[in-house]
Parts: sequence; C-alpha cells; structure tokens
Amino acid sequence: MSVSTVTPSSSVDTTSSSTSSAMQTQTMDYDSFLQLMVTQMKNQDPTEPTDMGEQMGQLASFSNVEQNIQTNNKLDAVLSQLYVNQSASLIGKTITTTNNISGQIESVGIYSDGVVAKLQDGTDVLIGPGVTIS
Repeated sequence: MSVSTVTPSSSVDTTSSSTSSAMQTQTMDYDSFLQLMVTQMKNQDPTEPTDMGEQMGQLASFSNVEQNIQTNNKLDAVLSQLYVNQSASLIGKTITTTNNISGQIESVGIYSDGVVAKLQDGTDVLIGPGVTIS
C-alpha cells in the first residue's frame, strides 16, 4: 500500500501583512489534500482497499499541522504588536552599546532580524544583548 504525501506549493511568509495570503495558501493545500484523498479512494484497487484508519490518521495529522501553522501565525502577529508597543516607548531615551556607541533614540524600526534604533546622529543600533537604554 502506498502513502501519499502533500507538500505545500509555496512557502508561508510569517509577516503580519501576508497572514491572510498564507491562510489562503494553507486552505488550498488542505483542500488539495482532501481532493487527493477522495481521488485515492475512487481509484483504489477493490481487491485491496486502503485502510480507512490510516487515511483518517493522515487527515488528522495534516489537520494538526495546519492548526500549528495558524497558531504560529497568530503568535507572530502578537509578537509584532508587542515589538511595536515596546518600541514606541524607546523614542527619546538614551541608548549605549558595549562598543561605546551612545545617543538619543530618534526613531525605531522593526525588521525581521530585530528592533533597530536610529539615533539623532543617523547611527543605526540593533537593540539586543549588551545594549543599555536609560
């Protein structure tokens, strides 16, 4: 008996701006999986039918993966909002790094690699370990 696997046709972008697009892609993949399962059932050999328990197990596993992806997308959105809320409170404060870069924070940007503070002199500082804000 063969086991069919479904691979996503595109990668899922976890930025909040593409969450709805990612959800549509996941839904299409889920629908494709269901269509594949129905087609497999229609075309199976009647003398050796596929085990329904195994098919239901595949469906349950795929459903769990889909739910985990949706949960991760929601957590990413919450984390992004947390970054925005915390970053806004940094403007006007003084930042000092272990490399002796120091200055007042003029603006804050949120990027995939973290939060970056732009100082009044134009210097960009990645906020992370070794950075003091006062």
